[in-house]
Amino acid sequence: MFSDIAHHDYAALAVVVFLESIGIPVPAAVALIAAGTAAAAHSMRLGPALGVAIAATLLGDLVLFTVGRLSGWWMLAILCRVSLNPETCILRSAEQFHRRGRLTLLFAKFIPGINTMAPPMAGTMRMPFWRFLLSDFAGAALYAGAYAVLGFAFGGVLENLFRRTQAAGHALGVIVVAGLAAYFGYRVFLFWKHRRSDVAPRITVHELAEQARTAPGKLLIADVRSHGYYDRGAVRIAGSERLEPSEILRDPGQLPRDREIYLYCT
Repeated sequence: MFSDIAHHDYAALAVVVFLESIGIPVPAAVALIAAGTAAAAHSMRLGPALGVAIAATLLGDLVLFTVGRLSGWWMLAILCRVSLNPETCILRSAEQFHRRGRLTLLFAKFIPGINTMAPPMAGTMRMPFWRFLLSDFAGAALYAGAYAVLGFAFGGVLENLFRRTQAAGHALGVIVVAGLAAYFGYRVFLFWKHRRSDVAPRITVHELAEQARTAPGKLLIADVRSHGYYDRGAVRIAGSERLEPSEILRDPGQLPRDREIYLYCT
């Protein structure tokens, strides 16, 4: 990676950083450190390297932001599909972003998973474009600057360490791949077990309509769509009530005990 960045300069840096920003698992942090090292050796200039990295990050994030804006929750559903409970994943992600939107964008690049989740979440939740752009620019500058300056200041030491450990890289790679495979298998097993356990009983629309017809006044139909899903002007199921998901978690005692409760979300 160090030699590739030094040889191909800004183009290689831009490609690697862009690919990571759209969710491709490539080592953008290593590329930024390599760029800083090359700048210290006077084969690249630190300012243009940072500019290229920030621009590539913004471009990739804008792609995901636009996809999130146009597709609604489809993109987030795809990203959450690998979790044990996709619905909980979406709900928690939406709640966290609703509370800490700008702060999430500022530090998202340093957190694997969140770095890919944050831009489409911002688009899905209708964050104003210029607010997203400014927050994402600050986050991209912080991320690129931190690793590039690290490479600029300690690049020689890091490169020597990298070369010394490169001989053991193949064995380490096998261990890492085996560990990832075992972890992935474990997650698949948990996902399958969760699906089989059917921890959340479900009811069809027709069954709910029949329940409402035969037992009027004896059931509560609650709209618990999370922030971003919920629109005060949107059409709800006739007779349903709006309940804030976070309020239910904080105070479950507010739910009536003398009626059957049916929750629905998007």
